Amino acid sequence: MKLLLRLLGGLAALVLLLVLIAFVLPRHFHIERAAVIQAAPDTVYSHVGDLRQWQKWTAWHERDPQMKLSFSENTAGVGAWSAWESETEGNGKMTITANEPPHHVRYTLEFPDFGMVSTGSVSVEPATGGVRVVWISEGDLGLNPMNRWFGLWMDGMVGGDFEHGLAKLKRITEAAPKPPGAGT
Repeated sequence: MKLLLRLLGGLAALVLLLVLIAFVLPRHFHIERAAVIQAAPDTVYSHVGDLRQWQKWTAWHERDPQMKLSFSENTAGVGAWSAWESETEGNGKMTITANEPPHHVRYTLEFPDFGMVSTGSVSVEPATGGVRVVWISEGDLGLNPMNRWFGLWMDGMVGGDFEHGLAKLKRITEAAPKPPGAGT
């Protein structure tokens, strides 16, 4: 009986220690990836500025082709949104909050299953022979100790998806037909 009480006391102390440590862990997360794409800004932006196009290049749609998608009537511009339901990728909603074609789109992501909201952006910047696309996601993990621990692995878990998506965006946009008069 004493052994059981000691084990329970030790377990309670460990849980308390993990909760206390969580409050000194970073409250915010930041994920950022970039790729240089040899394509015109308008070509790249047509894929990142229209939410209906995201399913063609992001990793999440590729991993779950059965994902249920819904969209606002207009899928580009401020206020446009897309929502998804997926057994493997979770549920969420993305809403465009700023739009500066062909250079920048900013959005919010809502994940009701986790009670989290984050912001993100995709920027299309001039680069030699094409553009540099920078994809960022960031957010506040709040006071929830589990979210704070989860935040430690956020870049490692999502960063690979960003890299995969940018690589696919590069393949799609570099293979797109060039407008008449465009260089090779």
